Amino acid sequence: MLANRDLFDQVMVPNYSPSAVIPVRGKGSKVWDQDNNEYIDFAGGIAVNCLGHCHPALVEALKTQGEKLWHLSNVMTNEPALRLAKKLVDNTFADKVYFANSGAESNEAALKLARRWALDVHGAGKSEIIAFKQGFHGRTFFTVTVGGQAAYSDGFGPKPGDVFHAEYNNLDSVKELISDKTCAVVMEPLQGEGGIISPTNEFIQGVRELCDQHNALLVFDEVQTGVGRTGELYAYMGLNVTPDILTTAKALGGGFPIGAMLTTADIAQHLKIGTHGSTYGGNPLACAVAEAAFDTVNDPAVLSGVVAKATLYKDGLNKINAKYNVFKEIRGKGLLIGAVLTDEYQGRAKDFLNAAMSEGLMSLVAGASIVRFAPSLVIPDADIAEGLLRFEKAVANIAKG
Repeated sequence: MLANRDLFDQVMVPNYSPSAVIPVRGKGSKVWDQDNNEYIDFAGGIAVNCLGHCHPALVEALKTQGEKLWHLSNVMTNEPALRLAKKLVDNTFADKVYFANSGAESNEAALKLARRWALDVHGAGKSEIIAFKQGFHGRTFFTVTVGGQAAYSDGFGPKPGDVFHAEYNNLDSVKELISDKTCAVVMEPLQGEGGIISPTNEFIQGVRELCDQHNALLVFDEVQTGVGRTGELYAYMGLNVTPDILTTAKALGGGFPIGAMLTTADIAQHLKIGTHGSTYGGNPLACAVAEAAFDTVNDPAVLSGVVAKATLYKDGLNKINAKYNVFKEIRGKGLLIGAVLTDEYQGRAKDFLNAAMSEGLMSLVAGASIVRFAPSLVIPDADIAEGLLRFEKAVANIAKG
């Protein structure tokens, strides 16, 4: 059987439209397709492959655990899950950890916990959730409703209620919505899908203060920003703001599906036995790989390296822009970078992605007008340089028309 793009159309539900390129192997920050064409990976599986492809520490963890224990379900716990939870607790604000399979599931757990906490502590009248326009929190019906993008949530019937959306970086818009009926404010500490938008200090600290004033929980969705992506272990650590609940996934497993919700002991007690669960959450294979990824990333040299590599990217993109004038801003933090297209190229981010692919570079978009980069946190500087050369060729081809 020839496993090509045509077979996708035959056998897969048509909710995706993948590239005709089918990768078959990867090593570090490089990937090769069925025809042995090489690509430098600036996409990182959408900020998932934090250590690139087939990192030795992750491969060894998977092989070792794979010969020990694969699955139990949560009628029992297991050693990899306990070790990983302890490390997450020891290195963050949290006291307690809940494991899931993905960012969406982690956010689902966070939202349910916020509602249950509010019901238990404050009564039935405190159920409102404030999130932000252009936010993204996953594709379950609850999380896609909380995410402020109607294109993702419309068309599936009545949505969960008591969900309201403010404008990111607009504290007044939060003040207009928040009240003693608010149980939680849910936000990304740097908007990813919404355009790689960093919060101002005034905004992020103001949201925390408003939550405190109205006895509402602050939930940080760090699915994309967590595990070293911004140069801190978690982005909140660089913002002088601590959430009440934090969600993490993507880079947590370095490519193996896993997610987690972190919170305090006081809040966690409201998810009593039987109130929530996940068959695969805390799976030994996933937790063993995630522990290896966490240990590797949670190193001062790796985290400081993220900041240095981000400078290489931004300097390189600005040099490209000086020649071709296609970007009006290079923004983001750490290795979550957005190149915002000028008015002349508005709506053409996918064209840049496709042109880059033709030159042997994998990239991303964040909306229709932003080219996004979320590479491995340990990508070699030489691969950054080569990848930027390939990207410049793609930009040149588009600029020439």
